[in-house]
Amino acid sequence: MAQDNRIARRCERAVVTAYQELRLTGTDDVAAFNSCTTLYRIHHPEASVSEARRLVSEWIDHHVVQKKDGPTPGCDCP
Repeated sequence: MAQDNRIARRCERAVVTAYQELRLTGTDDVAAFNSCTTLYRIHHPEASVSEARRLVSEWIDHHVVQKKDGPTPGCDCP
């Protein structure tokens, strides 16, 4: 999980970290994804469910599936 330190946005870092930890503790993919979508919406209550799902899926794909570093598309928060 060391790559999380390179994630600039707090909400993105929280989502990726939560997803990884949920999966490590045996939570299935869909439940982990749904939890992370809820977590994103806690950080950004103004976001629609579809926007949250899109961003969470992009972030998980980028950081967890593809194991890439660097910026990702997303919200404008620091």
